[in-house]
Amino acid sequence: MIVSYRDGRTRNFASGKRVKAFSGFERSARLKLDRLEAATSLRDLSALPGNRFEALLGDRKGLYSIRINDQWRICFEWPGGSLGPSSVEIVDYH
Repeated sequence: MIVSYRDGRTRNFASGKRVKAFSGFERSARLKLDRLEAATSLRDLSALPGNRFEALLGDRKGLYSIRINDQWRICFEWPGGSLGPSSVEIVDYH
């Protein structure tokens, strides 16, 4: 279960609203958000090779990501003891 979102456009997109910036990969992003919503542990996300799940480094240390495409990622935190991912955002951080 997704606990929180980092920004309004990701929250709006997750609630079913269209976000123009995400229109080119909407279907894939919805599928990945659904997987994130259903996950009960980080292991659930790493088990699916299509997720290209990874722990981030550098200024994003402590965050995890799932690739939507070559450019865009779903980034999130999963604090120990948490019920699920928090601070979820769809972002192009490159």
